[in-house]
Amino acid sequence: MYSRYYEPEIFVQTLDGIDRANHIVATYFMEDTLAGEDFIDYFSLIQSMILEGSTGTWEKVAEDTEEVRAKLSGKLVGYYEVPTCGEFKKAAVIQCAFPIDAWIDNVPMMLLSIAGNCFAFSDHLRLLDIAIPENLLAMFKGPKFGVPGIREKLGIPDRPLSLHIIKPKMGMTPEQVANQCYQTAMGGVDCMKDDEMTSDVYNSTYEERQLRVGEALDKAEAQTGKRPIYFLSITDEPRRIFDKAARAVELGANGLLVCYSAGLPVLRQLAEDPAINVPILLHGSHMIAAQPRISWPVFGKLGRLCGADLMLTPTLWSSIPMVSLEEGIRTAQVKLAPLGHIKPMWPMPCAGMYPGLMPIIVGEYGPDICVPAGGGMLGHPDGYTAGAKAWQQAIAATMSDEDFIDYARKPENRELRRALEKWGYIERPKTPWLRVAPKFHPHKMKFDD
Repeated sequence: MYSRYYEPEIFVQTLDGIDRANHIVATYFMEDTLAGEDFIDYFSLIQSMILEGSTGTWEKVAEDTEEVRAKLSGKLVGYYEVPTCGEFKKAAVIQCAFPIDAWIDNVPMMLLSIAGNCFAFSDHLRLLDIAIPENLLAMFKGPKFGVPGIREKLGIPDRPLSLHIIKPKMGMTPEQVANQCYQTAMGGVDCMKDDEMTSDVYNSTYEERQLRVGEALDKAEAQTGKRPIYFLSITDEPRRIFDKAARAVELGANGLLVCYSAGLPVLRQLAEDPAINVPILLHGSHMIAAQPRISWPVFGKLGRLCGADLMLTPTLWSSIPMVSLEEGIRTAQVKLAPLGHIKPMWPMPCAGMYPGLMPIIVGEYGPDICVPAGGGMLGHPDGYTAGAKAWQQAIAATMSDEDFIDYARKPENRELRRALEKWGYIERPKTPWLRVAPKFHPHKMKFDD
């Protein structure tokens, strides 16, 4: 009796033939080298990888039946070989479908299927994307506020938002934090947040920060008529974070900051709690460790599903450009794209932002962005209030019909002009005729009538 090299339950499948409503589809890039060997059995490797993320192990046992595999195993639904220049190298983009019945409404278990032991099987494996099926999407509520809710909360219908990152990362007293927030609030900043590294230390607790910042914003609001959202850091162990969230809201918090290191299930539980009726900002610094293996658009989808209203987004124009131009832009796009009943989430192009970048950022990401700035606001030569004003002027200049530099030259926009003098301005490279060299680009003609 012959035996098949590749299990039909796993391989005799297509994207068109599976139950799309009940399978999450994960797309991967994989590349492997077997030096000195001109035969690489990629399907055997993929079969082992899929079984490891679902029903099986390296040695099949009696209870691992065809029925079990048909119901619960992953399935290869797409294989697209990528040409390589290496003699002993093979690469492909593959799509694997995993049945959601294997882990109904369970984010940690879902991650084990799509982003677990699979990374041990290939030299270079990267999770590129996930497609969320209808019946899984129905289990999530997503952001409580998202783009429309925060716009309504702030009374800002259509422009980008500015956000003050409180610096230094740690060490300030609650009074110092409050003073910094007061000054940027007087400059018109839309939002402010603790740094992701801010926690309860010897001279500052989250309760005292919320109380003091709340008082400072009361004072600023009385003078400006505007109250920014302050995202208070509550990142902590699960046994404490939920109590901290409830207490923060009780003390008047109008926003919360949670780091990815706290876990997606924690974020989801906070976002779905009716009593936590404030926006949640998800900080993704802990995601950087997984960036070579998991793409940022995947993290964007997961954060949005689990309820983040805002989430930091990598950009090529930052001080730490971690991803390509396209991956950064795509990350923002999946946060805003239609996704059933799930509200769009604010992208936050981040790290080393300064006012002169605003035209590029808005051109690439659109107006539904919140741009965070620490040093690029607080380092303004005329102080914190001037730094906040410079950002509001940069936003206004970008959204106007005027040339950005001409706008900065106006006397009333001195703060923006001073920011440009310190940090500069950059024009995005242009190749309007695609791959054609600039010397072949057409030139406008002038005729004398």
